[in-house]
Amino acid sequence: MVAFSAALLLYRETDTGIEVLLGHPGGPFWARKDDGAWSIPKGEYQPDESAWDAARREFEEETGHRPPDGTPIDLGELRQPSGKRIHAYAMCGELDPATATSNTFDLEWPRGSGSFTSFPEIDRVEWFTTGEARSKLVTGQRPFIDRLEEGIT
Repeated sequence: MVAFSAALLLYRETDTGIEVLLGHPGGPFWARKDDGAWSIPKGEYQPDESAWDAARREFEEETGHRPPDGTPIDLGELRQPSGKRIHAYAMCGELDPATATSNTFDLEWPRGSGSFTSFPEIDRVEWFTTGEARSKLVTGQRPFIDRLEEGIT
């Protein structure tokens, strides 16, 4: 069964160009990973929920901030190497990374210990130029940066 996720890519225009807000996944697996590890705030949704509604919900859950009001740029859908399909939208807005807080998940850690620990889904968010974002993002999400640049120029 194919999983579907929806994502909201927040962007802003600065004197030096476009910057995008990316999230670094929480938990021990990702703790020491940087390039190729970041993601657009996203999450799975069911067929009875619209991708846009899911993208907004997931953005709020993973950043602790409501997404900005307005009309999104539809960045379309990409199939990930895992087979998951991600539908992404972009919105222009501001967010102070220091104020972001994420929902959590429980994981047996250390593995096999029988002890469970809570970790944030996203342990931090940061603004990156589109060039930086291409190296920070997981490979399957990088085309969304190209689509964003095409959509706002």
